[in-house]
Amino acid sequence: MVNAMELNTKRLTLRPWKESDAEALYMYAKDPRVGPKAGWAPHKSVEESLSIIKHLLQGKECYAICLRDAKTPIGAIELMLHEKSDVAASKDACELGYWLAYPFWGKGYMLEAAEELLRHGFEDLDMKQIWCGYYEGNMNSKRVQEKCGFSYYCTIKDVEVAALHEKRTRHTTLLKEEDWKRLHSKV
Repeated sequence: MVNAMELNTKRLTLRPWKESDAEALYMYAKDPRVGPKAGWAPHKSVEESLSIIKHLLQGKECYAICLRDAKTPIGAIELMLHEKSDVAASKDACELGYWLAYPFWGKGYMLEAAEELLRHGFEDLDMKQIWCGYYEGNMNSKRVQEKCGFSYYCTIKDVEVAALHEKRTRHTTLLKEEDWKRLHSKV
C-alpha cells in the first residue's frame, strides 16, 4: 500500500516517492559518502534507482524529503512499521530510518524531517515506541537521534549488512511516547 499523505515543515515537504524521482534519486544516491554509512551500496544507474523506488521506497510510511520550494527529493525517511522492522516487535512500535544527500548535510534538514515524522508517528499513528539505530562511525546519524531525544538501548556487534556484504557494529536507540511528550510539552 502506497502512502498518499504529504507532511510539511517550515522548510521541507515529506511526500510519497514517484517513479519520476528516479533521476534525482540517482544523482544523490550514487555518492559513496551517503549509502554506505546507512548500509547500502551507491546506486549504479537511473534504472537501479527506479527499481529501488518501485520496490523499496513504497512503504506505507516512506517519504521523499524535498525542499518545500523545489519538491525534488534530497533524501528519504521512513517509519518502518513492525512487520518491516528488525526491532519493533508490536503494532504500536516502529523503526525510523533515513538518509540525506551530501550537499544538504549540516543544515538541520534531517533533524527537521525526523522531528516531523516522530510527531506523525506518536500523534497520528498512536505509536508507543519508535526505535532507531546507526552503524559505528556514523556520527551524523547519532547526533540526529540524540537531538530528537532517543536514548541508547544496546550495541550489537557483527550485524550482517547484506547490501554491502560485510558485518558492522550497530547501535540501537529508542524513543518512548512518554519521553517524546515530555520533551515537547509546552511549559
